[in-house]
Amino acid sequence: MGVLILGYDDVRALLDMESCIDAMEDVLGALARDELINPLRRGLLAPDKRILGQMPAWRGGDDPVFALKEIVISPDNSKIGLDPHQGTVILHDGTTGLVRAVLNASAVTEIRTAAVSALATKLLAAGPPRRVAILGAGVQARSHAEAMRAIAPDCELVVWSRTPASAEAVALEAHGVVAASAEQALAGADVVCTCTSAREPMLDRSWLGPGAHLNVVGSSIPSAREVDTQTMVDASLFVDRRESVLNEAGDYLLAAAEGAIGPEHILAELGEVVVGAHPGRTRADEITLFKSQGIAVEDLASAELCYTRARERGVGTEVDL
Repeated sequence: MGVLILGYDDVRALLDMESCIDAMEDVLGALARDELINPLRRGLLAPDKRILGQMPAWRGGDDPVFALKEIVISPDNSKIGLDPHQGTVILHDGTTGLVRAVLNASAVTEIRTAAVSALATKLLAAGPPRRVAILGAGVQARSHAEAMRAIAPDCELVVWSRTPASAEAVALEAHGVVAASAEQALAGADVVCTCTSAREPMLDRSWLGPGAHLNVVGSSIPSAREVDTQTMVDASLFVDRRESVLNEAGDYLLAAAEGAIGPEHILAELGEVVVGAHPGRTRADEITLFKSQGIAVEDLASAELCYTRARERGVGTEVDL
């Protein structure tokens, strides 16, 4: 059997949002039970500030698998209509090491990131979302709109971006409305998804109502953040992986550098909530914040689901390597 190549359109056809949300719940629960290995990603920083990230993972069992996502992060891509994340996810047989599949990483990242935010919302929000604010209008904003519709089809969805035309396009696709400002978007929102390339906070604590849940997604490097320090202080903080947030997340690290919070501020990993090791939200008026860094086991689970379905459905291109 040759190597299966799955392009962007293949992944989009195989990996529906609802199934991906379920897969993220399963894999993060398994991670919390120490059934997978997920080391901290490594990155090569070029002089022009673009990054080549390497994200390996391993799952054992009767059919063990290695996965590696190699991805270049090019923030300026948004200006020319390209996803800032470009790369591949490679699946290896965990016993022989043979390559099973190579997948387009942009599509995998686009879907699985929003699926994890949807899972966090289901686990941590005060109730079914009624008003969802999405800050940003790029690839992740679109995917988060899809994910929020998957778990709350009838919610009011409000989009804000520094580029109004882009916000209008996302809102039109998601059957939402456009806000004139980030503050206006957050007014009355019980769920907020920040999906921007901001380097400085564009969300102020005073804009959040009691009981709001935040999915903080856009910033994944130590020098950039989307939310202000007071929000980090006041929120109950949940993460995908402690190690990732403590080493990479500017939203956490910059607040910590000010002496406002420390490692103990992280209440739990999302998988620990999945398996019942932490209760998640404990009060209706509690502000909960899920800091999403994106981790390799999410790519592994997404790629495995795509690979299995592709073999069943005859999707993709097979090549000899």
